[in-house]
Amino acid sequence: MSKKDVNSRIQIKEKKKKSKRRKILFFIFVPLIILIGAASAYAINLVNEAEKAVSESYESDGREDNKSELRAKEVDPTEDHVSVLFIGVDDSEHRGEKNEPVRSDALILATLNKNDNSVKMLSIPRDSYVYVPEVGYEDKITHAHAFGGVHATIKTVETFLDVPVDYYVKLNFNAFVDVIDAIGGVEMEVPFEFTESNSDDKRDSIHLLPGEQNLNGEEALALARTRKMDNDIERGKRQQEIMKAIIDKATSVNSVFKLDDAIQAVGNNMTTNLSFDEMKAFLSYGTSGSIDIETLNLEGSDLWLDNIYYYGLDEQNLAETKQILQTHLDILDNESESSSEANQNNTATE
Repeated sequence: MSKKDVNSRIQIKEKKKKSKRRKILFFIFVPLIILIGAASAYAINLVNEAEKAVSESYESDGREDNKSELRAKEVDPTEDHVSVLFIGVDDSEHRGEKNEPVRSDALILATLNKNDNSVKMLSIPRDSYVYVPEVGYEDKITHAHAFGGVHATIKTVETFLDVPVDYYVKLNFNAFVDVIDAIGGVEMEVPFEFTESNSDDKRDSIHLLPGEQNLNGEEALALARTRKMDNDIERGKRQQEIMKAIIDKATSVNSVFKLDDAIQAVGNNMTTNLSFDEMKAFLSYGTSGSIDIETLNLEGSDLWLDNIYYYGLDEQNLAETKQILQTHLDILDNESESSSEANQNNTATE
């Protein structure tokens, strides 16, 4: 065999290794999937740790029959297209001492289509003015969690998007900070100079200058939270960019060997209605070919009511977004009709 052939085979082998790592670790942006994708691929002892962490983090969403009211039957992530709502909250001890209700600080709805191996991520602005079934009137969507926790948040998202929420993952700020620190930080382009509170609400304790740099967990959290210089939409876009940065960083070998710390960080700061077996079903998205990731954002404009700021959603864009998500989930006509009827009934009875 010629030297040229040997080098060619080595290059092909190296490309396959890199591709395999990227596929397996795709969902690294969701610490939840770190527990499954990476752990399953690299060490059985990490799988055991992950299973224990998930078991301790399981918490029902309070819905009957373990399914969305907008579903005709319970879904199976090994066979069906499903959705996952990621809820970021600040429920640390210092908040509790102030007796403040816990609001959702970040909401991202991900729909996953098994046929084309694709994911769509919709960032929902926290000030979006929507109907909240829990209280029976329109308010900021961030308040839904304060009114009724995960159950109220899920119901609100389903009502204004007319899309079933099959699963949820709730993470607090500690998980976000600890996971990024565990993988050695993330490379981000900071668009402007700003100061922001840290995860303990210490005012202006984080100071970042513009430019590309490696951010630790607290700094990345500050970038994800701040909206002093722009608005909630740009804030949502930054959160999506941070997720992508975590994907890139997690593909490195050095990060893989730090997953033990990441698992502990997530396990202590997460609740979910996903079982360990259901989580493992998502591995297929990282091992069955190239993955198509699309990020979506809701368009709108400033809305002031009684001197309170809201984000008024653009109705046409909202309708288009609903259709995109419903099509991606391949919701059948009869299921779509039943979902609309369910939402109308919910609205009428509240």
